[in-house]
Amino acid sequence: MNTVGIVGGLGPESTVDYYQSIISKFQNRKGSKETLPELFINSINMYKIFHFISHGQTQDLIEYLTDAVQKLERVGADFVAISANTPHIVFDQVQQRVQVPMISIVEETFKRVEELGMARVGLIGTKFTMEHDFFQRPFISHQKEIYVPNLAEQEYIHRKIVEELENGIIVQETKEKFKDIILKMVERNRIEGIILGCTELPMIIKPEDLAFPQFNTTEIHVNKIVDTIFLEQK
Repeated sequence: MNTVGIVGGLGPESTVDYYQSIISKFQNRKGSKETLPELFINSINMYKIFHFISHGQTQDLIEYLTDAVQKLERVGADFVAISANTPHIVFDQVQQRVQVPMISIVEETFKRVEELGMARVGLIGTKFTMEHDFFQRPFISHQKEIYVPNLAEQEYIHRKIVEELENGIIVQETKEKFKDIILKMVERNRIEGIILGCTELPMIIKPEDLAFPQFNTTEIHVNKIVDTIFLEQK
């Protein structure tokens, strides 16, 4: 069995979801509740991440995440996953600085969209995820179209993620507004599915809320993590 290291705290609510989901999927794979995966969690400060990105401190962001991954590497993690979408802004730079392999939530989500043969998808998440191109690059390079909400909608989504979801708060009015924004994207951009590009979004947007495919990046990432736990070590 491989041991996973999780860079968590980005935010705490989704880190709990990762932990519980990894355990549940691992036990289902083993066919027993009397077994648990061995893993490490390094919980860091999401507000430092937001500060570095907001102030254009890319190098500080790289160094902060690199240090977080290296700590997991030193305690014995065989591979590492960052339990959030936004820090993947510098995923490639961090991977280049560490020895341990890392699993990208962006690449795994792209693979899932490609498996379903979709050509036009929407993306919602923090403003950093929506305004930067790190999530869009694999789609564009494979001639797929990916759309984000307009600027006012982006500001609303980001504010509600930070003020409510990151603190475990679910407000029905926010849920309805999120659904309205997604449906407007269907009208404007003719999207075939929506990427929930923040690991807190599945707390408020559920599969039954929309009559078309959702890409839960947390679930997609966790599925790959559990697959990798079971891979034979070389």
